[in-house]
Amino acid sequence: MKKVLGIIAVLSGFIALFLVFAAGPSYRNGWLELGQAFTLLRWGAIIGIASVPLIIGYALWRKPHGRLTSALAISAVVGLFSFYLPFSQWQTAKSVPPIHDISTDLDNPPEFVAVLPLRKDAPNPPGYAGEETAKQQREAYPNIQPLIVDKPPEAVFDAALSAVSNQGWALAGAEVPSRIEATDTTLWFGFKDDIVIRIQPHEDGSRVDVRSKSRLGKSDVGANAQRIKVFMEALQENL
Repeated sequence: MKKVLGIIAVLSGFIALFLVFAAGPSYRNGWLELGQAFTLLRWGAIIGIASVPLIIGYALWRKPHGRLTSALAISAVVGLFSFYLPFSQWQTAKSVPPIHDISTDLDNPPEFVAVLPLRKDAPNPPGYAGEETAKQQREAYPNIQPLIVDKPPEAVFDAALSAVSNQGWALAGAEVPSRIEATDTTLWFGFKDDIVIRIQPHEDGSRVDVRSKSRLGKSDVGANAQRIKVFMEALQENL
């Protein structure tokens, strides 16, 4: 019995880590439905946080030495990490509005064209989500604004296309020098978010607007706003 408890204590953190990290690939590869993958993630977090008192209790009871002590310590750290990863995502989701369509132009959001066939089966329609979404964006992400530069549209287009490539996005279509459309696939779950970049003449330069929208889910956990922010910074560096 003592040996079995020791094995359980050592393995608990690693089991939690396996469940947490298996959730994403299981959904991405079609082995599990999204709800099932989230259940796997939730159980990983539960086992992860439960592993800590289990390991501490076993250590206080058995007072292990040598390699077993190291294994228990590593398992506890892994268990904490397995809990922290989904918990931090949950905390982030609570701190941002439940929207998934972000645009630098809320009055005339750039429209999707090239990615429309890719979104035909997506739960979230390609049209802009509406004024309620715009209101929530203004409150949560006031810094998501158009970029005004003193470069002609042709130069901005080339710089934007380079930034898209450097971000690792899959190019869906481009119209020189006014439009670029692409898709970003998240690493863990493989969620797909579509991006449209609109470049227009503006006074002696150009105005760049970007819109990023998730194909799935009510909340993007802040991912689309962050994506636009990172892209704009990369574009300015290219210019």
